[in-house]
Amino acid sequence: MRSTLEICTSLIAESKDIVVLTGAGISTESGIKDFRSKTGVYQLAPEYILSLDYFFRHPKEFYQFAIENLHHPDAIPNSGHEILARWEEAGKVKHIITQNIDGLHQKAGSKNIIEFHGTMKTASCLNCGKKYSAEEMVSRMQTIEKFYVCSHCNPKREKEQYIKPDVVLFGDAGEWFSIEGFNTILHHIAKADCLLVLGTSLKVTPFSTFPQYRGRGVPIIIINKGDTPYDHQEETYVIQDSIGKTLLQIEKKLNER
Repeated sequence: MRSTLEICTSLIAESKDIVVLTGAGISTESGIKDFRSKTGVYQLAPEYILSLDYFFRHPKEFYQFAIENLHHPDAIPNSGHEILARWEEAGKVKHIITQNIDGLHQKAGSKNIIEFHGTMKTASCLNCGKKYSAEEMVSRMQTIEKFYVCSHCNPKREKEQYIKPDVVLFGDAGEWFSIEGFNTILHHIAKADCLLVLGTSLKVTPFSTFPQYRGRGVPIIIINKGDTPYDHQEETYVIQDSIGKTLLQIEKKLNER
């Protein structure tokens, strides 16, 4: 009887349109703490501190927390990120839809990425739209008292020109949280001939609903150290192990074919 790893290798070998869903579990292998595990950064309620309401009421404290916990300029992609980039270059992986805001997929060389929860790499003025890099914001924090107020526009109310990180906060709506955004994502998933789920518990909506939109009979491969609501569905293959290690094993088997 074939092992789950061998079945997954065959499925990936046969697939030409893989859509990948990634969560915090792929980035923990690059040393980035995850969000909700027992050792994650959100021992305090994330719904409170990472909310639009908290951002407007306490912009300084918000930025101190965000830069300390969500900005990881020195993190480097791990073998999981690198293999996905190679598979994209080879034409197998067509899209990566990620919950992560760390930019590691891009650093690894992947190009077709939907950052569903946005990115920490940039911040934008809520009034004029001017973009600031995370590095600029760190520099502003060190040199300007009201660093979170845009220097390029002059509306009547100061809060209208706050500079907000380009991440989706609680109570917020990102660019993909629109009818057009959802339709684009669901179109990619409906076309896929395999879904590869990496490092996400698939418990946070609406991201958790995406696998439901795959075509009939399309397999799901889940590599995640915890359980997901999809683990016991038909055509679902689950490996509860390290993502980097597992993808390296699959890549090795693919290269031996």
